Amino acid sequence: MRKSRYTDSQILAILKQNESGVAVADLCREHGMSSAQFYKWRAKFGGMDVSMMKRLKELEAENSRLKKMYAEECLKSQIRQDALEGKL
Repeated sequence: MRKSRYTDSQILAILKQNESGVAVADLCREHGMSSAQFYKWRAKFGGMDVSMMKRLKELEAENSRLKKMYAEECLKSQIRQDALEGKL
């Protein structure tokens, strides 16, 4: 997965600037990003603080790891099933 150009604290600072009244277009121009990116961040991280954002990223990483483990186990199970049925 591609690493963000912005740190968690920078993202939250940009969102706080918008909450304090700075226009989205001005923020995007100042920070060199698209308005679509800003709105994605606001939808995902709006109302969070740094600790909540860090916890969210940890949970996403753990979820990704668990999905990968599940896929590997399913594949192993399918290989065993095929071997038992004599398909190999």
